[in-house]
Amino acid sequence: MNAPLPVEVLKQHLIDPEICIRCNTCEETCPVDAITHDSNNYVVDPDICNGCMACVPPCPTGSIDNWRLMLRNEAYSVQDQFGWEELPKEKALPETAAVDAGGDAAAADAAAVDTAAVGTAAADAPGVMTGAASAAAPAFSLPGASVPPWSAAHPYVNLYTHKAPMTATVVGNYRVTGADTESDIHHIVLDFGELPFPVLEGQSIGILPPGVDAQGRPHHARQYSLASPRDGERAGYNNLSLTVKRVTEDHGGAAAHGVCSNYLCDLAKNDTVQVIGPFGHTFLMPNHPRANLIMICTGTGSAPMRAMTERYRRRIDTGDNGRLMLFFGARTERELPYFGPLMKLPRDFIDINLALSREPGQPKRYVQDLIRERAGQVRELLLDRNTCIYVCGLKGMEVGVLDALREVTMQSGQDWSILHDVLRREGRLHFETY
Repeated sequence: MNAPLPVEVLKQHLIDPEICIRCNTCEETCPVDAITHDSNNYVVDPDICNGCMACVPPCPTGSIDNWRLMLRNEAYSVQDQFGWEELPKEKALPETAAVDAGGDAAAADAAAVDTAAVGTAAADAPGVMTGAASAAAPAFSLPGASVPPWSAAHPYVNLYTHKAPMTATVVGNYRVTGADTESDIHHIVLDFGELPFPVLEGQSIGILPPGVDAQGRPHHARQYSLASPRDGERAGYNNLSLTVKRVTEDHGGAAAHGVCSNYLCDLAKNDTVQVIGPFGHTFLMPNHPRANLIMICTGTGSAPMRAMTERYRRRIDTGDNGRLMLFFGARTERELPYFGPLMKLPRDFIDINLALSREPGQPKRYVQDLIRERAGQVRELLLDRNTCIYVCGLKGMEVGVLDALREVTMQSGQDWSILHDVLRREGRLHFETY
């Protein structure tokens, strides 16, 4: 635990603008609405933040895990933080700060030493507070795990940053949805040549689109999940693939031009791209033999599922694979990415369940409907300690999926709240929604 802080000393929570990829995870996660953003930065309001740490585990880049010991009356304001391009250097606390507060300088030094451990201690010490904030922080429970499966391989993160990105070369760009559909989704392959860019299934990268925003500042990175396994889109090659949907309208249906998605979908072979990352240290697949995967996704949320499935496919003859069960949602078959290759996979290798919501002549079905229809098989896998569940797609699917899993569990007389907690603590239930 952290040493007690003097009354007028604040352990201020800051977000590193050089690493942050503006994915909005922290703002959505914060239970007290202490995090906000403008067109430049994501920031933490020191007058609201209570140090509950809820935002730390979900951050894919670690940019959220920055802390500074400050005199409370000198804390960086929200407006200060909005103007940053990088974190300011740490200020030395005056020795009198601890003495006047009835403590001593050693307490401040001890707290400063422990600051670097805040991120790793967060799961064990969620009650760590900043300054004189109340110890009674609001309870907050994430739907999924904040730790990876116990057997997951070690991930490398933040090897390349905004200041020092990696240059990748486009070696392929293919549309993977029907040409006659509105859903223009591309499979894009990037090659890194002789430079190292180690990745794992479930991780993501950031793409820096060229040009500047409305304020004249360079565009921030956009995050994309990997669609290829750890040994490359082509086995043995230093490359990877992304699944990118061209954005032409917002969630309300109004016309909108996705800066990075359109840039990526228009790339030609031999074009170069600026890449940062990799990111992600929890949404990782298990690495031990006979591990089962339940994969639930919609649209481009299929990217990490494709990566994991391909990893299993490449070792199909080793006998190390467990069971694979996929629930994949789209409006129609023509709008379902990778539909052709998916249908060619052996039925005894992967159990595929397609939920089509607008297929002509068929009733609307969503992934949660199919989970209920396959309750027996889902329940069998849920009760197997070798099973990990992955959910990727639109944020709105979280509630429906959790409701379906709860119903399936209750049908067997099990307590979903207990199982849910076990799945989270053991790193076996993961959400990556947007």
